[in-house]
Amino acid sequence: MRPKGLLSFPLTPFGADDEVDLDVYTSHLEIQLAADPAGVFVACGTGEFTALSEVEFRKVVTRAVEVAGGRVPVVAGAGGGPRSARASAEVAADCGADGVLLLPPYLVTAPPSGVLRHVAYVAATSRLPITVYQRANAILDPAAAIGLLDLDNVVGIKDGIGDVEAMLRVVTAVRTSGHRRAEEFEFLNGLPTAELSAQAYRAIGIPRYSSAVLCFAPDIATAFYRAHDSGDDATVATLLKTFYLPFAELRSQVPGYAVSLVKAGARMSGLAMGSVRPPLVEAADEHVEQLSRILAETREALAAVPEAVAG
Repeated sequence: MRPKGLLSFPLTPFGADDEVDLDVYTSHLEIQLAADPAGVFVACGTGEFTALSEVEFRKVVTRAVEVAGGRVPVVAGAGGGPRSARASAEVAADCGADGVLLLPPYLVTAPPSGVLRHVAYVAATSRLPITVYQRANAILDPAAAIGLLDLDNVVGIKDGIGDVEAMLRVVTAVRTSGHRRAEEFEFLNGLPTAELSAQAYRAIGIPRYSSAVLCFAPDIATAFYRAHDSGDDATVATLLKTFYLPFAELRSQVPGYAVSLVKAGARMSGLAMGSVRPPLVEAADEHVEQLSRILAETREALAAVPEAVAG
C-alpha cells in the first residue's frame, strides 16, 4: 500500500439486465481514485464478491487494473473454500492485480490454528501478496498471527471483528516476536464503518482503515481522514456527531445494509449502480430518505469548517 490515504473498497454496479456494468464501474473507480486512496480493493465484501461468477470476477478485476493504470495498488478478493480461494487468487494474478484480500472460508468454523492452515493452503500457490481478512468464522489469536509471519507472501491482517483488546494482543505479539518480518507486517482496520473506531485503532498501532463512505460521499470520507490524520479533533467530533454515528445507526437497521445502503448512497450521487444481488435486500425508501438528510446536514456542517473541505 501507499504510505498515506484511505483504503477504497468499490462497489460492483449491475445494469438493468443484471450484468456487470463496466462503464459505470469505470466512472465509479475514477471517482475513487480522485480521492487519492492508498489502495483499491475490488470484488471484496462491498464489491459483492460472493455474488460474482468467475467470468464477472475476471472482468471486474481486469477493468480495475486498467483504470488504476499503476497509480495505486489493486487488491482483489478471494474466498470460499480452500480450492475456490486458490482459484480466485490465481485469476486475480492473471488479471494483473497487485494483491489478494483473503475472505473467510465458506461456512466452516475452525479454531485459529485451522484458519492458519487455510491461509497457508491458499498462500502455497498464490503469486500475489495476501492480506487475511479476520471476521466472522476466521478469527486469529496471537499464536496464529505469529504463524502468518512464516508465510512470506502473507503481508497483513485486516480486522473486521472490532475487539480492540484482542487486536492489541495480536499486534503486540507480532511486533515483539523477533521475527524478521515483525515490523513490516501490515494491520488494517476493516470494520463496516471504520471511522467510528479509527481513533482507538490508531492508539494500538493500526492507523490504516477502509472507508465504505468513500463509495458514495468521498467529500465526507476524505474530510474525516484529513482531520483524523492531522489531529483536528474538533472536525473529527463534528463528523462523528453529524454523519458517522447516525449513519452507523441507520446501517444497523437491516442485515446487509453495509452494502445495500452504501449502494443506495452511490445511486443518490448520480451513478447508475443498479441493485444488490441476493441474498442482500435493497435499502427501504424511508432509510434512503434518512441517508439523504444525514448527508445534507453533514455537508452543511462541513461548509462551516472550510479547512476541513479544502484539506
